[in-house]
Amino acid sequence: MTVSNRQPDTPPAKRQEEGMATRRSVLGDDHVDRAEQSRTGFDAPFQDMIVDSAWSRVWSSDAITKRERSMLTLALLAAGGHWDEFEMHLKATANTGAQPEDVREVLLHVAIYAGVPAANHGFKLAKAHYRSIGVDLGEWETV
Repeated sequence: MTVSNRQPDTPPAKRQEEGMATRRSVLGDDHVDRAEQSRTGFDAPFQDMIVDSAWSRVWSSDAITKRERSMLTLALLAAGGHWDEFEMHLKATANTGAQPEDVREVLLHVAIYAGVPAANHGFKLAKAHYRSIGVDLGEWETV
């Protein structure tokens, strides 16, 4: 198994480039373009930190797949009650390969380890999202 493709001596400009490419591949151009258009001098250091840390150093690693990383992210966001970010990453599953079945399993896991209220709200948001994109949620095998 590959431990990681991270290179600690990668120049900052290269990390920004790599991070932005990964961010776009996960969240989509529209989201990233909106974020970049709202960028100011005030939050520029924060935006740079996100691209460098989250998108270059973490999401660009090949130690686990984007699908696995997406599922971990959804679990952590649901557990922490970070619902705006949860919805953003739920939409991003269209780009990461995580399927509705994966999200269901993530939320069942959240219910056990982070509490039923967190999982319940996650299910509410996931159902609304999947209905909005035409996924039939009526016929599912039970767990």
